[in-house]
Amino acid sequence: QYLPEWGGEEVASNPRLELIVGDAHAYLTNCQEKFDAIIMDISDPIEAGPGILLYTQEFYQHAQSLLNDNGVFVTQAGVADGVVNIDGIERGSEKDFSSFAAIQNTLKTVFNCVVPYSVNIPSFGSDWGFIMAFNVSVGSANAQDSIENYVGMSPDVLDDAIGSHITDIDDIESNKSAEQCKKGCDVLRSYDGLSHRRMFALPKPLRETIKRDVRIMTVANPVFMY
Repeated sequence: QYLPEWGGEEVASNPRLELIVGDAHAYLTNCQEKFDAIIMDISDPIEAGPGILLYTQEFYQHAQSLLNDNGVFVTQAGVADGVVNIDGIERGSEKDFSSFAAIQNTLKTVFNCVVPYSVNIPSFGSDWGFIMAFNVSVGSANAQDSIENYVGMSPDVLDDAIGSHITDIDDIESNKSAEQCKKGCDVLRSYDGLSHRRMFALPKPLRETIKRDVRIMTVANPVFMY
């Protein structure tokens, strides 16, 4: 109703959508379902905020148990700006207010494939971090090879996939033929094959910051963004 540019009523009335308003931690703790993907676009891990338990090792362990084979977990992970430094605060120390590296470290204790990436969010005034995590089963491809195959995917291959699977929501219920509907990069405003490569190419200062940070977020030892 309030976001027609995101699909509006076509999305709201789609039978595949189930909207649940409530406590995400409580819902997933009691959930009996399995998912192909869990995507967490949630409140930052701030001390007085409602989302801190959704960034802990204990929660990630439970979330992993809710994924189907080859399932993927994604979470927002705070500011991803490697040049932000506050005088007197060592990056990765207890006083460090950033959480991008700590969330990545924590996910690595649960998943064997953890992939950080960032995108520029104009309204935030900075690059923002996200982290994708999944498990490669024993005996299959090496975990690092799986990460590199995804991150280094050819832009042309990605553009072909976008063209095959993405169709303008406004065209779905129209009388247009599949060939007439807008597809792929004509529909998406911000993502294509080259944008994909850029998302995973983290700046060197940020990569160096991540290397120095060894914090792991638990219920007993949380890391607060503020």
